[in-house]
Amino acid sequence: MPEQYQSFMEKKIQSALISVFYKDGLDEVVQQLHKKGISIYSTGGTQSYIEKLGIPCIPVESLTDYPSILGGRVKTLHPKIFGGILGRRNVDTDLEEMKDYGIPEIDLVIVDLYPFEETVRETTDEKAIIEKIDIGGPSMIRAAAKNFRDLVVIASKSEYPVITKILEDQDGATSLDQRKDFAVKAFNVVTGYDIAISDYFNREKSSSFFFSAGNAAVMRYGENPHQKGVFFGDTQPWFTKLHGKELSYNNLVDMDAAMQLISEFSFPGQAETAGIVFAVIKHTNVCGVASRSTVKEAWDAALAGDPESAFGGVLVCNAEINKETAEAISEIFFEVLIAPGFSEDALVILQAKKNRILVQQKKPFVPAQQFKSILNGVLKQDSDEGNIEKWEEAGGKESTDSEKENLLFANIICKHLRSNAIALVKDYQLIGKGCGQTSRVDALRQAIEKARQSGFDLNGAVLASDAFFPFDDCVKMSYEAGITSFIQPGGSIRDKDSIAFCKDHGLVMIITGMRHFRH
Repeated sequence: MPEQYQSFMEKKIQSALISVFYKDGLDEVVQQLHKKGISIYSTGGTQSYIEKLGIPCIPVESLTDYPSILGGRVKTLHPKIFGGILGRRNVDTDLEEMKDYGIPEIDLVIVDLYPFEETVRETTDEKAIIEKIDIGGPSMIRAAAKNFRDLVVIASKSEYPVITKILEDQDGATSLDQRKDFAVKAFNVVTGYDIAISDYFNREKSSSFFFSAGNAAVMRYGENPHQKGVFFGDTQPWFTKLHGKELSYNNLVDMDAAMQLISEFSFPGQAETAGIVFAVIKHTNVCGVASRSTVKEAWDAALAGDPESAFGGVLVCNAEINKETAEAISEIFFEVLIAPGFSEDALVILQAKKNRILVQQKKPFVPAQQFKSILNGVLKQDSDEGNIEKWEEAGGKESTDSEKENLLFANIICKHLRSNAIALVKDYQLIGKGCGQTSRVDALRQAIEKARQSGFDLNGAVLASDAFFPFDDCVKMSYEAGITSFIQPGGSIRDKDSIAFCKDHGLVMIITGMRHFRH
C-alpha cells in the first residue's frame, strides 16, 4: 500500500474539540482523553463542566483571539477552528498553511445540537424556538464528517460509550472504518435536525413532505436484509418503548398500521365508542380484531379470527393489559405488543423474553397527512379521516341496532385493509377478510374461505367493502354464504343491480358515500 494512503488507516487522537449541550455521560469520555494525554479545546458551559472535573482544557477563545459574541451566537465559527477540522493531513499545502496561520490539527470533534425539537414541543414562543436553531454545531459536525479520513466526529451522546471504549481498548487510535461509521451517523444526525427545522417552518403552509422529524435513526436494514433503511421522525409524542429489542423497519411499518387502527376506537379518558378492542396486525393488514367487555375476552376473540396469521404479528389494544391477558398472549410468538398501559404483574410476565417489544401508546395516532415515494418524487395527501358521509338505508329492510353497530365496526376494519378489501364481521369480531386482491369478487372469495377455515358460521354476518360493487355478483355470493347485511360507499353506475337484489331478498344495504381505497 502506498505510504500516503497508509496514514489514512489508523489515526491516533492527539487533540479534541468538545462543545455540547447535553453533558450527561461526557465525564467518562473526557477522563479517558485526559488519561491518554490528549489536548482538549472547549468553550462556554462545556469548558466549565470539564474544568469542574479537575481536567484542564484550552479555551477556544485563546485559539481564535475572539471572545464569544452576539449573545453566544458566534463562538466557534472561525478559520482556526474549521481549518483544524478540515485540514487534510496528507496534503502538503494544507499542512503548510495550517503551520503559517497557527492552526492546530483537531483529531476528535465532540459536538451535539441545540434541543430544537424539544423546544418546539415545550413552547409556542417563536423567539425561543428560533434561538434553538444551531448554526455552529451542524457546521462543525459536517466539516468533521467530511474529513473522516483524518478525524473522528461524535454527534450524539449515545455514542459516548462507544468512543470511550475505543479510547481505552485502542490506546486512543481509530481505524478508517470506525471513523467512517461515526461520520455516517453524524450526517444522519444533521439531516434529521435540518428536516425538523424545515418541518417547523412549513407547518403553516403544509408544504413539507416530511413527518415531524427527529434525529435520523439508522435501521439494521430496510424491508429486507439487502436494503438499507433510515427512519426520519419523532415517535416520542406517540409512544414509549418499555422493553425489547431495537425496533426494525418492518416493526415501525406495522406499528403505524396498528396504532392508526386502534385509534379509531376509544382510549382511556375518551368517550366510549366500541368498548375494549384488541387487534392483530400482519404486514399492515388486520388479521384479527374484536370488541368485548374485558381485555382477555377481546384478545381471545381477536386471536380466534385468524390464529395462524397471528404468529409473529403486531398486537394492539385500547385498554391496559392485565396479568390474565399477559399469560394468554405469552402462549404465542409475537413481535410487538402496543397498549395504553400494562399492570405490574403483566409486565413481569411479558418481559420474561428479552426480545419481545412492549410499547405504551400515549394517545390516539391520527396523522394529518400521508406520504408515499413514487417515481423519484413524493406524493402527499390528507389522511383518510372519517368513516361515512351518510347513512342511506337502500336495501330490502332497515338495519337493526345490532346490525348497525356491527356494520360500523366492519367498515372501520375494512378501511384499514389493503384494496381491494372485504371484511366479514359477526358479533363485533372479524371472522373473515380478503385484502390486496385485484378484483372485489376475489377479495370476497378469500374472506368467505378464511371464515370457513376458522370454523365460523356466516349466517347473519355483515359485510363491509372499501369501494362500490361494480356488479351484483358480490351480494349474490354473499347471500348464498349466509351474509345478510352490507355496507359500501356506492357510486357505481350499476349500484341499482346490487340494491335490487337486496330489496328482492330482504337484505340490509347501507350506502355511506365514502370510499376507503388503501394501496
